[in-house]
Amino acid sequence: MPPPSLFTPAFTDPDQASDFIRQFHAEVPGAGDPVRRVEEVLDEIARTGTYRHTAEELAFGAKVAWRNSARCIGRLYWRSLVVRDLREVSAADDLAEECFEHLRLATNGGRIRPMITIFAPDRPGRPAPRIANSQLVRYAGYQDDDGRWTGDPAGGQLAARAAELGWKPAEGRFDVLPLLIQERPGEQPRWYELPDDTTLEVPLSHPEYAWFAGLGLRWYAVPAISDQTLEIGGIRYPAAPFNGWYMGTEIGARNLADADRYNLLAEVAERLELDTSSERTLWKDRALIELNRAVLHSYEVAGVTMTDHHTESERFLKHIAQEERLGRPTPADWSWIVPPVSGGVTPVFHRYYDPVDPATRPAFLAREPW
Repeated sequence: MPPPSLFTPAFTDPDQASDFIRQFHAEVPGAGDPVRRVEEVLDEIARTGTYRHTAEELAFGAKVAWRNSARCIGRLYWRSLVVRDLREVSAADDLAEECFEHLRLATNGGRIRPMITIFAPDRPGRPAPRIANSQLVRYAGYQDDDGRWTGDPAGGQLAARAAELGWKPAEGRFDVLPLLIQERPGEQPRWYELPDDTTLEVPLSHPEYAWFAGLGLRWYAVPAISDQTLEIGGIRYPAAPFNGWYMGTEIGARNLADADRYNLLAEVAERLELDTSSERTLWKDRALIELNRAVLHSYEVAGVTMTDHHTESERFLKHIAQEERLGRPTPADWSWIVPPVSGGVTPVFHRYYDPVDPATRPAFLAREPW
């Protein structure tokens, strides 16, 4: 391994870089012998402190990062990920426009495409832009003086920050938050309203109860995570929004049901005329099932891709079997893989998983603040 330059300290770990290049050449048919490419990468790191992935390396690394995502049950389709290589984009205005295009392309008229858009990486002396939003689409939350919430409490902090920057909130239950993008450390974020054609929303109804539509509930089609850093071979891409498609319980058993989110179980139980006098009546369980039925029904009626927790559990075990045949472990966090509804009657409940190694790369990592 050539020594780092005395004038350019290594910004990217040469060992991580060479390990990734060898993995790429071992898994990608026709990639050939990695020796020459490893030498090129190490020389570039020695001269500049970092290196540049080829388009093929970038796409492979992004897909493997999804394959390594221990909290994701939907990894069977990791090879189908559409990778948009936009590493030359670093200006906030341009980044916002490409995030909007990501949503349009991923929505695909309701037939959701798994997709990642990879913007500029961190480089020596040039930190890349950050997207402040946890997802490209998210609803705002507003708290009154008595502590009561309108909208999504998870969007409260970002809504308040956007308002400080000049955004005018409507203060409704389902206000789509603007994108907040910070181009450089120390700069104020810029906010960008999402155009209407980027955000497909599904109005929620129930297959049996006509009154359910009158609750005025809805949710968006594309869950594009935007606050994680993609790390491949020692290079970090802090703006790399990524989406699969929803599993129904993510909306029906968490976003709409959790006490610190929309907290709708009591409202649904009241409309169902359930006995809520005691926990032993299992009114929460019954309301939760009907809420989840409504979510699955509504997305099917709208023609928007969504899976259910029973089907996705079977698919995850198929993914594990495929990986085992290839001699690869499948790290999984049991508490995230087992669905929040009827976990014990899904096959993912009744087994142990390979331990999660925090050093596994490529990976999606929690964003480090500036």
